[in-house]
Amino acid sequence: MPSNNELTMLFFVQLGTVLVMCRLVGLLFRKLGQPQVVADMVAGFLLGPTLLGYVFPALFQDLFPKVLAVPGTEAGVQHPALSTLFVVGQLGLVLYMFLVGLSFDHSILAGHLKQSALASAAGILAPVLIGGFLGWQLAGSDTFFPEGVAAWQGAMFVGAACSITAFPLLARIIYERGLTRTKVGTIALASAAVDDAAAWILLAVVIAGTTGDPLLAALALGGSLVYVAVVMYAKKRLARRAERLEEPGTLNRSGALGAVVILLLVCATFTEWVGVHAVFGAFVLGACMPRGAFADDLRARLEPITVHVLLPVFFVYAGLNTHLDALLDPVVLGTFCLVLVVAFAVKGGACTLAARSAGTSWRDAASLGTLMNARGLTELILLNIGRDKGLITTELYTVMALMTIVTTLAATPLYEWIQRRWPSPDNLLRDLPPNLTPAPTTATAPRPAARAEASAEKQPEVPAGIAV
Repeated sequence: MPSNNELTMLFFVQLGTVLVMCRLVGLLFRKLGQPQVVADMVAGFLLGPTLLGYVFPALFQDLFPKVLAVPGTEAGVQHPALSTLFVVGQLGLVLYMFLVGLSFDHSILAGHLKQSALASAAGILAPVLIGGFLGWQLAGSDTFFPEGVAAWQGAMFVGAACSITAFPLLARIIYERGLTRTKVGTIALASAAVDDAAAWILLAVVIAGTTGDPLLAALALGGSLVYVAVVMYAKKRLARRAERLEEPGTLNRSGALGAVVILLLVCATFTEWVGVHAVFGAFVLGACMPRGAFADDLRARLEPITVHVLLPVFFVYAGLNTHLDALLDPVVLGTFCLVLVVAFAVKGGACTLAARSAGTSWRDAASLGTLMNARGLTELILLNIGRDKGLITTELYTVMALMTIVTTLAATPLYEWIQRRWPSPDNLLRDLPPNLTPAPTTATAPRPAARAEASAEKQPEVPAGIAV
């Protein structure tokens, strides 16, 4: 068994390797117009068994050992270094989802309700129904679902995975493309928020059903409802506390930061204990935190270490569980192609047709459908929860993770192609109130240049938000 000092040194080497790879891939992807979070996702997979493990197997085994040999046993046990990566990645994930909730602008749901409602409904129903049918069929094969997983659970999981849009990643793309006050940007963000909420509800139901015990299922669903009610009830007290902290000469904000982190850990632990997931508790707490100078201070203190140091560890852990050599199996490869079509064409097409039926131009409707296919980190979170809970196999995890990478990488180039194909000078929402302007997703990214398609008017200043 490795000593604590040996595990510490190994983790330092792992973390340094991860950060260097993320920066290198980020430099390349920045030239391709992709945000850093996409580069971090790809870097995590490059460090996995498919590339690093295939090209340099000895180095991969030394850097990311998965099995620790135990005398007297053939299989050995899981190496503690893997557990270290998992725990650090989960910490980064919980802090990140808290920041996502903290940066969520509730007011965007008030703009263009008809288009947003139709687009979000189509973006949920079509993938859930068609993806659910696909999951129902796959549930009969032990290649994709472990024994004991019911057909309805497979259907709901695949349907939820196909319906997701990564709200934080989408916000970053919209900000960088100068779409913060456009019809497309506003509808896309509002629809993505609703779609993600629906996907998490579906996942909570599936996880509750995996227990096979009605009492545990009731604890998961009932505990989630109680948690949301308690946090919503405490929202006013949190707001009053934040107001006092914003007054000159009051309590030290550093102490308040510690109190918020303690509260965050308690909330994450509770939702994990009831059987949902820690990220659910983190997001709900962040969404209910009062906005203002105190929230901005929380973001400024937590964001850099979370996004640039802790979160990449989660991507690497996800990459270590992705085995692209599984695609050599014709059944797995065919399933991947089918999942890719369902996830991309069905969701994008449904959102496009729904937006068009609500009176949006074909250009804006197609742009919306393309942007809604940016799945990113949110999808990986769902997949990792499914794998950790024993809902899916490594093969299906690989299929869905690769689908996530492909659809996320394709979102921005396809949007740019649509803009070149159908140029339009009047996409700006001149009547959109400034308070409906979605927050950007990075505190350090430079403001994008004004686009010719938008307007010669100067865009209003946008407060800093979460970097992804």
